[in-house]
Amino acid sequence: MDLAGARIAVTGATGFLGRYIVNVLLARKAHVVGVVRNPGRVPELAARGVELRKADLMQPGQLAAGVRGVDAVVSNAALFSLKNQRWREHQETNVTGTRNVFNAIADAGVTRVVQVSSVAVYKGRHEPKIREDHPKYSADSRRSFTNTYPISKAVSEEVAWECAAARELQLTTVRPCGIYGAFDQNFTRIFKRFVGFPVGVMPVALRIPFVYAGDVAEAIVLALEQPIAVGKAYNVTGEDRTFWEFTRAWRAVGGKVARIRLPVPLPTRRLFDNARIEQDLGWRNRPYSDGLRETYDLERAAAS
Repeated sequence: MDLAGARIAVTGATGFLGRYIVNVLLARKAHVVGVVRNPGRVPELAARGVELRKADLMQPGQLAAGVRGVDAVVSNAALFSLKNQRWREHQETNVTGTRNVFNAIADAGVTRVVQVSSVAVYKGRHEPKIREDHPKYSADSRRSFTNTYPISKAVSEEVAWECAAARELQLTTVRPCGIYGAFDQNFTRIFKRFVGFPVGVMPVALRIPFVYAGDVAEAIVLALEQPIAVGKAYNVTGEDRTFWEFTRAWRAVGGKVARIRLPVPLPTRRLFDNARIEQDLGWRNRPYSDGLRETYDLERAAAS
């Protein structure tokens, strides 16, 4: 799909990742339609030419109006909270909300959609690098305090594929890992607090890949552009680097870190295989130093 002049709807466009998706689409000269619950949340979007349409995930009629007349949809809106682990709210937003969005897409006559999923859908840790065909959670998975979000995203993705098959939608799902970037109210904010104390504990040998929000947005847009992505799921994750390296990169770009860092052994490793998206779409994630520098510069510019 040639995105220049195309009308692309993005649910959750005013959110953390949504704003990055909008940036990449605008750079491709697309006409962006933000389908959002609160159009006034980020005034700069309208100022940059984004068409904002008010719609709640629980209101099918609003969603139908939100995606009417567009060429493709990025289904991005979801509930992710490190504090809220209540299943009812996750099911309502991530599962029922997804079903409502996909029905609205089909009813509007739109056929192309990219869904933002997550590597949280994978259960177990039995492979050196987890590929897209690794076993996933399901609606029958036993729930616990720690897997509310993973199960809800796995079921959400099941719903998306079922709707795509039943209603002849051209679907791609992307599965990012932990995302960092400017204005993030979850991981990035907690990370900065964690490393900003005068004395901090630093986990050694913790290898959990992080990916820059701008790179995730680029992956989503590449999937829209290239027909080879239709019918596929893609891991969109960072490289095999330690948490210590992530912290050093943050310090190198000017971020505040603890003056004294006490190493604590934590030999945990979970890695994901990006080979499919690299081969199909030519996607590459940027080094921590580049992503964190852009994060630091964006936040500093906003504060000035």
